[in-house]
Amino acid sequence: MKKLRSGYTTGACAAAAAKAATLRLLGAQQLTEVEIPFPDGRRVQFSIERCTQTDNPSNKGCAGIIKDAGDDPDVTNGALIHAAVWFSETSGAASEVISILGGEGVGTVTKPGLALPIGSPAINPVPLKMIREAAAEALHEYCSLPYPAINIEISVPNGRELADKTLNARLGIVGGISILGTTGIVKPISAEAWTATITS
Repeated sequence: MKKLRSGYTTGACAAAAAKAATLRLLGAQQLTEVEIPFPDGRRVQFSIERCTQTDNPSNKGCAGIIKDAGDDPDVTNGALIHAAVWFSETSGAASEVISILGGEGVGTVTKPGLALPIGSPAINPVPLKMIREAAAEALHEYCSLPYPAINIEISVPNGRELADKTLNARLGIVGGISILGTTGIVKPISAEAWTATITS
């Protein structure tokens, strides 16, 4: 039997996009790849789909990563995971200055029982940590303490449509998909096994 290929979670892609967008905001040019840390200590390189900087209405670094779920039958495979990063008003240590927001296509938590408070963007705890660590690397590379404060907005342009193919509505996540992952890696199951789990 063919060995199934692993891929990367939406959380890992969001972290890679966040680092690339932060680097762009801080002055990096002609970015085509970015490397981020994973929870198990490994480092993984991602190809950047697009990386730009805007100055209207405010100065933002923007970057996108196309999610590659490997051979897993994942509805978010091929989705663009986008990050926009801009400066805010304060400064300090990396743990103090990075704020993470949910943009278009990222769901909002509306019911209790999840690992996130009601009203927060549906970006799970491990992806939040990965995004902060990846962006902190960019700050460390380009800035000295105290670091400038940054806002990071994660969005998925077609996230609302993709969410209709998930169980998000039943879980109380509305308006888009969840940014998920505990290891950064998607371990694939076969399409036949997936079909069996939802039809049995």
